Amino acid sequence: MLFAGLDVSTQSCKIVVIDLQNDDILYVDSVNYDTDLPEFNTRNGVLQNGESGVSESEPLMWLQAVEMLFGRLQKSHVPQSDIKCISVSGQQHGLVALDAQGGLSRTRSKLWNDFSTQRECDILTEKAGGLSAMVGEVGNAQLTGYTAAKILHMQRHEPEMFARTHTFFLVHNYINWYLTGGVRVMEPGDTSGMALWHPGKQKWSQKVVASIDPALMKKLPPVMPADKSIGSISNNLVEKFGFNQQCKIDAGSGDNMYGAVGTGNIKPGIVTISLGTSGTAYTFLEKAYIDPLGEIAAFCDSTGHFLPLLCVTNLANGYNALLKQFNLNHEAFTTMVQETPPGNEGRILIPWYAGERTPNVPMAAPLYFGFGLHDFKAEVLSRAVLEGHIQNLFTGFKRLPVRPTEIRLTGGLSQSPAWCQAIANIFNTETVPVEGEGAALGAALHAAWVWGKENDRDLSLEEICTSFVKLSANQRKKPDPNQRGIYDNQTKLFSQLSAAIRNNEMAAFRLREKLLSR
Repeated sequence: MLFAGLDVSTQSCKIVVIDLQNDDILYVDSVNYDTDLPEFNTRNGVLQNGESGVSESEPLMWLQAVEMLFGRLQKSHVPQSDIKCISVSGQQHGLVALDAQGGLSRTRSKLWNDFSTQRECDILTEKAGGLSAMVGEVGNAQLTGYTAAKILHMQRHEPEMFARTHTFFLVHNYINWYLTGGVRVMEPGDTSGMALWHPGKQKWSQKVVASIDPALMKKLPPVMPADKSIGSISNNLVEKFGFNQQCKIDAGSGDNMYGAVGTGNIKPGIVTISLGTSGTAYTFLEKAYIDPLGEIAAFCDSTGHFLPLLCVTNLANGYNALLKQFNLNHEAFTTMVQETPPGNEGRILIPWYAGERTPNVPMAAPLYFGFGLHDFKAEVLSRAVLEGHIQNLFTGFKRLPVRPTEIRLTGGLSQSPAWCQAIANIFNTETVPVEGEGAALGAALHAAWVWGKENDRDLSLEEICTSFVKLSANQRKKPDPNQRGIYDNQTKLFSQLSAAIRNNEMAAFRLREKLLSR
């Protein structure tokens, strides 16, 4: 009763093998692209080419990482021939293009954090009839992170590659294709982030697809259910690594969908917040939520339901810069925060260091409100960074139709007591970090669930998650009732400032760009 999950992320590739019978995580391993595969010349998993706004990787690097993990697994104590199903989590929105023979028609993949396609986003939105019309077509706005603009960019700037392309895949679909020896399908969760397929209507937008190219529809694989297997592992991998011929490959999904499974976020009321370089907040819904502004992503999940997701570009980047500037470690930061009062006496940082995705202000810059000349010191800025980043996340989250009962934290800052308590206070919700392996674990749990459904095993996904998702009970934080009034007022103030600045973005931030260009 062994099941495996692969997480092919931006910087690394990870595998988790679980023993369902004994509720045990049997094996964990990872490959770091920069250090373990130096021949691909990446930094943080991204090719270094010096082009502004471009973020790309070679898909062959991901296949090599998977094979490296399989080779290590074969030499381990794990009987890989007992693995019954494998599921793949992939970094979302990356574009992989294959020719009719299965070779790469474009040797590099544009990633989620490639910002070179803003012009294509504008073109697509204009052709659709504006933002509202676009949201009506695909349930989302056209953002550079999504896949549609990447496809249009190839069609406009690399027409020969576009014409040669037989199949456009997302990252996890490409890995599935490799694992199965050529199965060509997609599933609703990851497909939701293409900005070509409407998650609520569950169908492609013929209008947006045709606005890119009349030939595009033939290049898009069929969308199959997320809760089924798509085939068995290829004979080549059976012979090379000793897998069982009966080992199934399930539909897989994006890393956010499997991050939800890996944190037990599979029923109403639970919210997952991921605290990485960027920040995300997402929750389970039984009906699709379509944001009229197109900023909160309208995604399907991997269970047949929905996963509205809020993503902010800025989170740990501001925190890490502060630590470096004042030569602080995590413990010293926590101490600094304790030297200032909650609410920071009205001082607020709007942390839009590198533009912002939510709200969608790509030209934005950070702003400091209520600071005197003597306030730019470590303790005041520490609390400003902490509260500013969380308020920025909360401002968008408030638009979601959900009353959270519990927030579960993942990512690099999830183990910080200061961050955990501040999130509990600002969101006014009990907050707890999650132990474990995130999306890779979620993929393994999903594999077990899918295999059970297809083999008459009465296993609910909630039961499986309960056995494997571990919460850090000793770090659980409850909202401080004595600070409720302070944070209610700070939330109102932050929202008003954010809205006022956003409404003047075209004027204020464009003038700033002119000053910088002199």
